[in-house]
Amino acid sequence: MTYPETYYARTMTDTRLRAGLEGTEDAEVVIVGAGLAGLTTALHLARAGLSVAILEADRVGFGASGRNGGLVSPDFAAGDAAIRARVGPEAATALRRLAIEGVERLRATIDALKIDGAAPVSGLLSLRRFDLADDMKRHADTFARDFGYRLDYLDRKTLADHIESPRYFHALHDPHAFHIHPLNTLRGIAEEVERLGGRIFEGSPVVGVHLDGPVKRAQTAGGMVNARHIVFATGGYTGAVVPRLRRAVLPIATYMMATEAAPDLIATAIRTRAFMYDDRRAGDYYRVVEGGRRLLWGGRITTRAADPAGIVRELRREMLIAFPQLDSLRTELSWSGLMGYARHQMPQVGQMAPNVWHITAFGGHGLNTTAVAGKVVAEAMLGETDRIRMFAPFGLDWVGGPAGLIAAQLTYWKLQLQDRWRERALA
Repeated sequence: MTYPETYYARTMTDTRLRAGLEGTEDAEVVIVGAGLAGLTTALHLARAGLSVAILEADRVGFGASGRNGGLVSPDFAAGDAAIRARVGPEAATALRRLAIEGVERLRATIDALKIDGAAPVSGLLSLRRFDLADDMKRHADTFARDFGYRLDYLDRKTLADHIESPRYFHALHDPHAFHIHPLNTLRGIAEEVERLGGRIFEGSPVVGVHLDGPVKRAQTAGGMVNARHIVFATGGYTGAVVPRLRRAVLPIATYMMATEAAPDLIATAIRTRAFMYDDRRAGDYYRVVEGGRRLLWGGRITTRAADPAGIVRELRREMLIAFPQLDSLRTELSWSGLMGYARHQMPQVGQMAPNVWHITAFGGHGLNTTAVAGKVVAEAMLGETDRIRMFAPFGLDWVGGPAGLIAAQLTYWKLQLQDRWRERALA
């Protein structure tokens, strides 16, 4: 029972192990999965005075929640047009407001709990690799008009104050977004859940469930939890215990690398502390950490296990296309993880049956969406709001099994080709 070797695991501030479940426990709510979705749901329920037990197959934040890019911004993986087409303009606007709320809620949680290891840094640069800016300016104007949310357009000359790259023509700067150390953040939230009386059992994969009747049961190899409510928050590591949920989540592998400490060399390319991603549909994302000493770089997706060395070569190739002056920058560490995606590319948040809840499929949405969805689920369980209905149009659609994985990989390759064609045509 250990974390994969990632930059975050190397630099986590709390290394405490938690015991596994032994015997029978009773709770008002049992949550399966100690990622950000499960922990934020537990936090809000524990604050309301409910007794909560969390069953984690490995360790807190073991999955995608603890090894991702660390971005907190008001975006969804599905584009605005796709969301409006599915739910209409009014509901799409409400979802965007919820995503914006999520940014501030997660920031407030980190501040209130004094999670120093989260190390939040403000700013997000959305970078463009081709010479077209009118739509970016319109997007900034729309956000200002509809949400009172500021986005700053940067032309190539202004952008050069932040990065030195031959590849980027334009950017939008989001001063409200921020990035964090995700694993330290999760472990800080877990500590608060426990302080409020919640119980977290690590190394306790659920092997069976009973979902009928007033008492729900979650069975592990070492024991069982009886509860009035059960919440499944398992993401890309969703197992076969609940077939309906497993069939609705695509486990997609993504990849990251961390460089050696070389602040002077990195500063020749990157002078900003903001998170950066290019706005290609199959793009890369990256940020400097430790005050500019190291560079974390992520990108690529695969639907089956890939050779990490080969993926790192691809990531480095993209890094050097953007920043050729970093040719001598060594890669020190690389890792991958499984994110959960839905067929409709939106989070799946709702009820499968009375008092049986699901909160999953947060791949590509940013940590804010995961966190605010936990609040929404808790509100529904407590009878405080019906905001969970906002996610009703994005149900547990079957992803297509093995054929769905093949289709997802083909779609990704298609997007890569479209990106390259667009960059050449508009360079």
